[in-house]
Amino acid sequence: MAKKKSSKGNGQNPALASNRKAFHDYEVLERYEAGLVLTGTEIKSIRAGRADLRDSYARPQDGELWLVNAYIAPYGPASMFNHDPRRPRKLLLHREEIDKLSSAVSEKGLTIVALRLLIKNHVAKVELALARGKRQYDKRRAIISRELDMEARRAVGATR
Repeated sequence: MAKKKSSKGNGQNPALASNRKAFHDYEVLERYEAGLVLTGTEIKSIRAGRADLRDSYARPQDGELWLVNAYIAPYGPASMFNHDPRRPRKLLLHREEIDKLSSAVSEKGLTIVALRLLIKNHVAKVELALARGKRQYDKRRAIISRELDMEARRAVGATR
């Protein structure tokens, strides 16, 4: 008799690394999910939760997309066979998606930012966003609206 699979995940994949600063600095327009080409020590380090996406972005180059400036810590037990922590990593997307992202970046002045790193069906994936940089006054407006929302929630909570 077959065993039932445990429902620990509830169909959701928790992010092993996220780029919270991207939501502050950029306005997210579209999201994409891409696979990563990794070495053995890199995937072991990611599964251990030792990755950082701060200041990472994707760059189109020669018809391919590359994840630049993502930090994946060296894997301790690998000793001399370790990887370079900040090396560019190839992203796996469909050709149409790569062409669409490349043209948007070159024509419209947008950027491709890495939002989160996750493991989905035993494969490492990165969530990318086509984003537009926020100006300083946009950031202030977002902070003010967030504070007003918090005050409203407190007022509603105090009346109950």
